Amino acid sequence: MSRHSVCTTTRSRWVLGALVVGLPLSLLPATAGAQPAVAPAAAAADRGWHGQPTPLPKVPVMTGSGGAVSSVDRDASQVGIDVLARGGNAADAAVATAAALGVTEPYSAGIGGGGFLVYYDARSRKVSTIDGRETAPATFTDKTFTDAATGKAMDFNTVVNSGLSIGVPGTPALWAKALRDHGTLSLNAALKPAERLAATGFVVDQTFADQTAANAARFSVFPETAKVFLRGGQAPAVGSVFTNPDMARAYRTLRTHGTEALYAGALGRAIVAESRAPHTKAGSSVMGGQMTRADLRAYRALTKAPIHSQYKGYDVYGMPVPSSGGIAVAEILNLVQAYEDRTGVSTSDLSDVDYLHRFSEASATAFADRNRWVGDVPDVPVKELTDPAFAAERACLFDPMKAQARPIPFGSPDGAYTSCAPGTVAQSEPYEGQSTTHLTATDRWGNVASYTLTIEQTGGSGITVPGYGFLLNNELTDFNFTPLTPGVPDPNLPGPGKRPRSSMSPTILLDDGKPFLAVGSPGGATIITSVSQTILGYLDRDLSLVDAIAAPRLSSRNGSSEGAEPAILSGPTGAALTAMGHKLASAGTPNEIGAVTAIRSLRGGLFEAAAETTRRGGGSAMVVHPR
Repeated sequence: MSRHSVCTTTRSRWVLGALVVGLPLSLLPATAGAQPAVAPAAAAADRGWHGQPTPLPKVPVMTGSGGAVSSVDRDASQVGIDVLARGGNAADAAVATAAALGVTEPYSAGIGGGGFLVYYDARSRKVSTIDGRETAPATFTDKTFTDAATGKAMDFNTVVNSGLSIGVPGTPALWAKALRDHGTLSLNAALKPAERLAATGFVVDQTFADQTAANAARFSVFPETAKVFLRGGQAPAVGSVFTNPDMARAYRTLRTHGTEALYAGALGRAIVAESRAPHTKAGSSVMGGQMTRADLRAYRALTKAPIHSQYKGYDVYGMPVPSSGGIAVAEILNLVQAYEDRTGVSTSDLSDVDYLHRFSEASATAFADRNRWVGDVPDVPVKELTDPAFAAERACLFDPMKAQARPIPFGSPDGAYTSCAPGTVAQSEPYEGQSTTHLTATDRWGNVASYTLTIEQTGGSGITVPGYGFLLNNELTDFNFTPLTPGVPDPNLPGPGKRPRSSMSPTILLDDGKPFLAVGSPGGATIITSVSQTILGYLDRDLSLVDAIAAPRLSSRNGSSEGAEPAILSGPTGAALTAMGHKLASAGTPNEIGAVTAIRSLRGGLFEAAAETTRRGGGSAMVVHPR
């Protein structure tokens, strides 16, 4: 299928699917020109907001008008679609969907975490960003994660499961700022659907059950977490209804009292108390954190100019520091273009093996530069790192037949790009948690939101705020505990009020100044490679959007090996890459890289929403008026 093809879903197929699972027909997408996919009033009743929720199907691609939402979760996407159907815009839908994901994806996102929003405003025709990343307490120093007795880094897992890993949450502040700057709804209205969903429950899928079971041992250390997520000491059964009345209380508190409840009120006091002295079961103890109420009061979600680059005529906008996503995606795309220029062979004309070889070399090189130069510091050489001339210099060592030895040394983004001297210092790959979630939303007026949010690892710190039902992040473990390479400045060491470096890469592409594609993914450091690979698959490999998302992934991050999904690792493509010098390894449990969602803006007011076909159980792509 050509990437220009439009995938449609007929009503007859939806009816058949509904009959199989016993869905009411009021939940079916309407035909073109009819009412919204779910009539808002009927949706509330049929989806169980006044009773038990009904299991709803997911589809990975849908085309139509009126606006679109794509996320990993059916209930969350429906919340966003309901907002759009009622006249809300992309910012409103993004906040409401994100809040719902905090209910159905509580191990990936929620009130206790942070995130980044890239937003296209149709009225001003400009892209801006909101930085809602968590911050370190004011007492943090570059030695906070150094063992004073040994001078070495503290044990990573010990820090993760402790109060010391918890940063000041930024998600509620981002929600309020996004609505204030771009939305039409109040925070009160935007959080109501999430409160209802938490109170009445959602149907447990395999991913939620598996994630709970995988974290059961560490969750059991914290009585409040065990009470909320391990009822009866067990992970919830697939197909059961999971309610979280404590989280409903948290949303009710936020929407009725505003974010002041967290940053200056009772909810914030509860967060500080639990992070400083976490409650544990008898016989267990964990380190306390350093967060104070003053740290909460000092927090701000920040408007920042986006990272702007170009690729084959498209304007690419991504997230700036403290995210490394916008910079790294830009450098990967620049390197791919530089390889084309050096070899005279277009990426679209390559075999799968040669394409993945190029992609691997580009991503490993970009990570070498990202690890050395990017962090929450004032002197990040952003302009140089995203300059095509820098990429051309970095590409001079590219061999179309052979992989460079890993780790690749970092480059010198100094503005003088005439030499081809190899770097002299290579750095190892830092660890970054694999959780997080992403959503994309657009509305009938052409506003576009690309929003990635997280609590870091799956399950965050494992610590739940008593009485409020949400997990606190372990985001501060995204700092490098000690310098990545002795003797080399490290921009990602902890510090007072500092925001840890992230790989979150919410991205928006414009074509001649108009929205073209919004895309993003969860997956820790693999986010950068998932987003880049999806963009390249769609633009250069003649794949439809859903096929570009579904394509087998490779993630080369300048480590001793590069993660590959089974379709690559175990097949002839993997064998050929290995013969070129690539050291492939399993992508890890569950052998998946990323979970992309995207929306393509088509002509005539149409949108194509797309999501994963199988990863994380498949995503949920929706439009207001399906075609």
